[in-house]
Amino acid sequence: MPTHIESHMRIALLQNNYLVGDLEGNARKIAVAARKAAEQDADLCVCSELSLLGYPPRDLLLNKSFIDKSWAVLRNLSLELRDAPPVLAGLAEHNTQSQGRALWNCAALLRSGVVEATFHKTLLPTYDVFDEDRYFEPFDAPGWFQLRGWRIGVTICEDIWNDKDFWKSRRYRSDPVEHLARQNVQCIINLSASPFHLDKHAIRLRMLEDMAKKHRLPLVYVNQVGGNDDLIFDGRSCAFDSRGKIIATAASFAEDLIVVDIAENCKTSSASDTDAPPNAAHATGLHCLPPVCREEEVWNALVLGLRDYLHKLGFSKALLGVSGGIDSALTAAIAAEALGPDNVLGVLLPSPYTSQASVDDALELAANLGISDLTLPIEGLMAAFDQSLDAAFAGHDRDVTEENIQARIRGNLLMALSNKYRAMLLTTGNKSELAVGYCTMYGDMAGGLGVIADVPKTLVYSTSRWLNSVRGQVIPERILTRPPTAELRPNQTDQDSLPEYDILDAVLERFVQQHRSVEEIVREGFDPAVVHRVVSLIKGAEFKRRQAAPGLKITDVAFGSGWRMPIAARWPV
Repeated sequence: MPTHIESHMRIALLQNNYLVGDLEGNARKIAVAARKAAEQDADLCVCSELSLLGYPPRDLLLNKSFIDKSWAVLRNLSLELRDAPPVLAGLAEHNTQSQGRALWNCAALLRSGVVEATFHKTLLPTYDVFDEDRYFEPFDAPGWFQLRGWRIGVTICEDIWNDKDFWKSRRYRSDPVEHLARQNVQCIINLSASPFHLDKHAIRLRMLEDMAKKHRLPLVYVNQVGGNDDLIFDGRSCAFDSRGKIIATAASFAEDLIVVDIAENCKTSSASDTDAPPNAAHATGLHCLPPVCREEEVWNALVLGLRDYLHKLGFSKALLGVSGGIDSALTAAIAAEALGPDNVLGVLLPSPYTSQASVDDALELAANLGISDLTLPIEGLMAAFDQSLDAAFAGHDRDVTEENIQARIRGNLLMALSNKYRAMLLTTGNKSELAVGYCTMYGDMAGGLGVIADVPKTLVYSTSRWLNSVRGQVIPERILTRPPTAELRPNQTDQDSLPEYDILDAVLERFVQQHRSVEEIVREGFDPAVVHRVVSLIKGAEFKRRQAAPGLKITDVAFGSGWRMPIAARWPV
């Protein structure tokens, strides 16, 4: 190790929005950001986890030729950046050991035109949306490298989520950060692809603060940003000094590049010092972000998730059914923000049961948002279905079947418009409805993306009220105040079939999010009959949810890739 250590290190945090599988495009993003960092005299550039591949690559990792090509692209990138600062980029590496899974999740150090070294992920998450054990072999220990006389410890995402003093219970036996601290590193780097959910960022900040303070080490965390399928990444890359003080924060839900000075005397300062070490840190492009409320986070996440989902699939336009209800209103507002009003079409599909108030509110909403509207009445189609099915239904009373036919007529018309206009059909169902099956397969569930599929009904309302508070009366007041209704029969309201939404969402929070049993929920004071009925509806709707459009994830437990319940089973509750 050199006897001289430079007094500080300028580290660039490259917070980019990557497209899964676009190796050349992702490499270009890294190269552009690295050159900008060089202009700011950065000594080291750090990307997010699997940055060259885009996260999560899922079963693309099973394609050997994809991995081989990624390494060819990486070597070309290293040559292109031979005069730039060293870069830590993420990708998958073939496992050269005789046993284990075929790949390692790794960070590659690009320096002076070559791939100088690789560092491997040691902790592999297999919970929620993660399934890394399917692809990767865990490495035995994290590594470090030298730069400007510094020992820089390298960790990858989950490696920092196992501090025995922060978590009451741990998933893994080892702590990679503790291991590196014992190796006398002077800074910890973490390449992350940490998906967003509500309240996660506050926990992440507390964890990183405690970690830096505990080990008396500066810590640099670089997160991916953007939407990939159902997952949304919030960015908010950051850096901490050795006292646990945050010294740099990147933008939320947007690409960013910040350069932070990590001073050598950060390492030697006591964790109990009350005064910052002189010249301990300075960030170029530092964002002093004000705190945001939950509803603002929901809005920002869904706008980003919707925009990226459509654009990365090659769509520029979207359409949806606007009913005059709160769910379609919020979905339309998100779409207009994400894609621009000119690229959104709101379709009214009134039946004989649709009130004039609903029509008026839907038209007012479209005007407020500046989106186009189209009205296609369905009364004639309903009559044609009745005539076609009259003999087959003879002797059977009218029931929910006829209500579902209305929803499926609407679904057919919306899908026809989607095909003809090359516009993505957005579903407008919320999490509360999806949980209990208050939706119609091939009807209101038809579409390519569930924008608010992970937003409980009560949060739909509060987010809509927040939107009006910051944007003016975007969503008509009557939509916010009238009882929610599907208007599939005369004088219908949602509460004809469901508990009040505040009660329903409270039960769903406990059963779905917190995995509590019926008995535990009842002990909290909920009506046993209501709890049993809600849980029964949740179980009975699993086959519907399995056929739903992908839904953007904003909670810690979302229906979709992180919810793996059996369909034909007896759930112990």
